[in-house]
Amino acid sequence: MSFVEYSDFIQDGDVAILYLSHNNVMPVKVQQGAQTQTRYGVIRHSTDLIGQRYGSKVTCSKGWFHVLHPTPELWTVALPHRTQILYTTDIAFITMMLELKPGSIVCESGSGSLSHAILRTIAPTGHLHTVEFHQQRAEKVAEEFKEHRVDHLVTVRNQDVCKDGFGVTGVADAVFLDIPSPWDAVGHAKVAMKKHGGRLCSFSPCIEQVQKTCEALQDQGFEDISTTEVLLREHDVRTVSLPLPDFGPDPETTEEATPAAAPNHASITLKTTTLSREMPGHTGYLTFATKPRT
Repeated sequence: MSFVEYSDFIQDGDVAILYLSHNNVMPVKVQQGAQTQTRYGVIRHSTDLIGQRYGSKVTCSKGWFHVLHPTPELWTVALPHRTQILYTTDIAFITMMLELKPGSIVCESGSGSLSHAILRTIAPTGHLHTVEFHQQRAEKVAEEFKEHRVDHLVTVRNQDVCKDGFGVTGVADAVFLDIPSPWDAVGHAKVAMKKHGGRLCSFSPCIEQVQKTCEALQDQGFEDISTTEVLLREHDVRTVSLPLPDFGPDPETTEEATPAAAPNHASITLKTTTLSREMPGHTGYLTFATKPRT
């Protein structure tokens, strides 16, 4: 099992995703002889998980669930929230706007959920340099990368990116910042990026942070500075039945040929969409910029 390579069967040591319901998704470390308690009963890893095909339906004493292969999308939903995380709508836009591809070198600071999406995009020859300020979180992130078997693609550093930078110089194709004061890290981001240029993205929840970051980007000589807010608006697809209107008798039909007709209750069935009652609101502003060739 790996977040960047697919395998068919669950093995001892894998991280599997238990899909219990639409809003109840949990990761589990598969271990021989271990058990996991769920709302549907106990899951015995040795018999219920190991050797089963990913995607299988597993029955417990009080119900059933599906066991899924981990992906960056599922990990974003199941991720233990140590800090505010990015969700798939922003992640998809970021990976596109940063022009990431296999072989890209990326520096990032502050996001746990984005890391796995980056790694899948830049694998198998790229590399991610991630910086975490808090030692405990840095150790936990490094442990997760090892469990997910992507540690060969990432280097974790425990340091203050605003003071010490990313620990690399002139190697990054792209930089991502998700920190309280990204303007203090813009200079270090420029140093980490390649001489022929690259792309930068900063995620900030407040517009005041965006203003300071844009000023710092301009002072450092970045170009194509723009800020975007991505809002997802979902539509529910459903089947409806609509009555056909009754326009009365046909005026061209003679009275002799038209006996008294019964009321017409004809209707038509069709697919339509309706807006969801709840819509995810503001998550943050995404500021993008390009470092020119030097």
